[in-house]
Formats: sequence, C-alpha cells, structure tokens
Amino acid sequence: MLGAFGRFLILTGLIITAIGLFLLFSDKIPWIGRLPGDILIKKGKWTFYFPLATSILLSILLTLLLNLFRK
Repeated sequence: MLGAFGRFLILTGLIITAIGLFLLFSDKIPWIGRLPGDILIKKGKWTFYFPLATSILLSILLTLLLNLFRK
C-alpha cells in the first residue's frame, strides 16, 4: 500500500517538474501558442486568445507519453 503511494508521489513530482521545465523554456519554442488553429481576436483594448491547436497538440503528446508509462 505504501509502495504504491510512494510511486504515485514520485510520478506526480516528475510530471510537475516536466511542466515547470516546459513553462520555463516555452519562450524559446517559437511555435507554441502560434499554431494555425489558435484563436486570437483583438478589438480595441480587448483581446481574446484561445490556443485550440496548441491544446490539442499537447493533449496528444501527453496521451502518448502517459500510455508509454502505463505499459
């Protein structure tokens, strides 16, 4: 029981570290947030941004990565 909880905590820590590294270096990846399919609407002082294509791409990558860990 404790072994499974320990593995869960380690995996959670690795995922949080990976997300932190991604956010730290995301400025250096020029295509993140600027893919065709990302929605950007500017009207005067109001701006709406929805990264639809980026969200789909990250979802696919995370699904593949987590399926590799599951097997």
